[in-house]
Amino acid sequence: MKHFLAIADLSSAEFNQILAVAKKLKAEWRARGNKPILKNKTLAMVFQKPSLRTRVSFDLAMLHLGGQALYLSPNEIGLGQRESVADVARVLARYVDGIMARVFAHAHVTELAEYSRVPVINGLSDREHPCQAMADVLTIIEHRGKLTGLKVVFLGDGNNVARSLMFACALGGAHFVCASPQGYALDDASVAQARAIAKKSGGSVELMVDSKAAARDADVLYADVWASMGQETEAAARAKVFPPYQVNAELVALAKPKAIVLHCLPAHRGMEITDDVMDGKHSVVFDQAENRMHAQKAIVAILLASSKSKGKSKK
Repeated sequence: MKHFLAIADLSSAEFNQILAVAKKLKAEWRARGNKPILKNKTLAMVFQKPSLRTRVSFDLAMLHLGGQALYLSPNEIGLGQRESVADVARVLARYVDGIMARVFAHAHVTELAEYSRVPVINGLSDREHPCQAMADVLTIIEHRGKLTGLKVVFLGDGNNVARSLMFACALGGAHFVCASPQGYALDDASVAQARAIAKKSGGSVELMVDSKAAARDADVLYADVWASMGQETEAAARAKVFPPYQVNAELVALAKPKAIVLHCLPAHRGMEITDDVMDGKHSVVFDQAENRMHAQKAIVAILLASSKSKGKSKK
């Protein structure tokens, strides 16, 4: 891997390598602490969108591996406004060993990668949330023992989180179902691409409207906010059509007895997920949140530990 921008970019071998390294580094951290394999390495963290988990998990991932992270706020960068994305990439690549960017437009993170001579990591974009998907899969495997053959059901908007999870399930041989209201489904091109990947792994991808039919016999139920950051003007309209997709006790009862419930957080309790489910026996939401750090630790370890810096970028 040169960059980590989208789950769809990964080969099966790269996908499995990240999971294997994440498991190893998590066990190592819990046993005696991680080795300083990123000593003298610095990760620039470019934020257009604020975040609790992305900032803290990347910061501590670098710290635990002996490196350091540098936080750059929206006001400091003005990505694509105060300065062109290409110039930001060129400048940062002269200072740091890697760049993590949490952006609105996916085009910004791909342009950073195009002009950077150090690895670029997508911390979130409007198209994909690949770091979240790796944490999701790590959590599923920890609690269910595998990903292959499981029925993983995402309920709600066919958004960036759903798209990355779909590709991760396709790579891992799971049966992915996304249940969304009419007009909010995942796009046809992404679904076709994921189905092609799933065909090779033995998995499948299905879109549905009926949330109860989707949840029946599920191994994993996944909730997410109905209106993401940047969609605030749509929140009222979405609140009228998404209630049937709420992950509540009635929906969980349709899943398998040992089903687990995931949520990428932050959660709007009482909307897409109820308190009794969020805090109940099926929920592994906070294990999932912790695994952001471990999955991202694997990503920075793979990309930065072996990188020499300092390949050529576009002029």
